[in-house]
Parts: sequence; structure tokens; C-alpha cells
Amino acid sequence: MQFWMTLTLAVQILSALTMIGLVLIQHGKGADMGASFGSGASGSLFGATGSANFLSRSTAALATVFFVCTLALAYMGSTTSTRPAATGSSVLDRPTDGASAPATGAIPAAAPGAIPTPSTPVPAAPEAAASK
Repeated sequence: MQFWMTLTLAVQILSALTMIGLVLIQHGKGADMGASFGSGASGSLFGATGSANFLSRSTAALATVFFVCTLALAYMGSTTSTRPAATGSSVLDRPTDGASAPATGAIPAAAPGAIPTPSTPVPAAPEAAASK
């Protein structure tokens, strides 16, 4: 499975880089106007209109390859065979290694369902105690 993921990722990267190059080579819509006034761009390798058709179809084909590779990588990454069996289905379900211990000096949490009563003493704010 790892071989196919690596191969698909390599094809995706190559198609993305080639697609970027093809987009940069293509003429804009205003480039045809300059060719009609004799700027020399009409004498290109593919002819006046042949390059637009060839490059557009090549870009569309590479975009299709890119999206198919993206979907394949998403599918391969979501299968359960790539995850270790000991972990949960979510990051939140996995056990921690003590990293979630409360910091020193933290206020302890009240018991679940406990409602504070008016007879419970309220600690004074630190800045109020310092000003007295």
C-alpha cells in the first residue's frame, strides 16, 4: 500500500509542476491582438491558433490526472489499513502521556453537578488584596 501511495504522490507532483509550466506558456486572450499587428508571435511552433488548442487540452488532461491522484490519495489515506490498530478513530480518543496534567497553581475543578452556594467563601482578587 505504501508503494502505491508513493507512486500516486509522485505522479501528482509531476502533473502539478507540468500543469504550472503549461499555464505559464499559454497565451492570454489579449495576446492574439498583438499577433494581428505583426509582432511576430503568430509564427510560433504550433501556428497562430494551434498552440492554444494543444496547450488547453494538455492542461485539461493534466488537471484530470491531478484530481484523480488527489482523490486516490484521499481514499488511501482514509482506509483503516494505514492506521495502527492500537489508536482510536480520532486524535481526541487517543490516550495522552500526561501532557494534559493541570499546571501548578491551577484552580481545582469543582465536582460535576456542584452548584456554588452563597455560604461558599469567594477568594479576593490579587490586585484588591495588594492595594489594602
